[in-house]
Amino acid sequence: MPHEESRYPRDWLRIAEKDWRRIGHALDDDDADEAGFWLQQAVEKFLKAYLLSRGWSLRKVHDLEVLINEATEHVPEFMRYAKACRKISGYYIAERYPLIGSTGLTAQEVSHSRDEVLSLVDLIRRELG
Repeated sequence: MPHEESRYPRDWLRIAEKDWRRIGHALDDDDADEAGFWLQQAVEKFLKAYLLSRGWSLRKVHDLEVLINEATEHVPEFMRYAKACRKISGYYIAERYPLIGSTGLTAQEVSHSRDEVLSLVDLIRRELG
């Protein structure tokens, strides 16, 4: 039986929080690629939760820049996170697809990126309660 993704913001928020915690575990293991992947996943799910709460039609998109641009239609101040989202989107590819050579991603870089979007995540958390 095929699975259908939930369209309920709280379901997305619950998994986003789980992914957010996974970032710390990966950083503790000094696995920057995995931490970057979980950061991308968490931000993607936080944004989808927010957008779904605004009547957005769920679709398969992993590009955080696309999602933040759509969220900006509701909250223009979200645009200040576009650069960080663009960068974090690249972390998804680094972990999911085989690359020749090292990604060069460091735990410090992932931690910095997480800090850059923390206020976005907190805004979404407060908005969705």
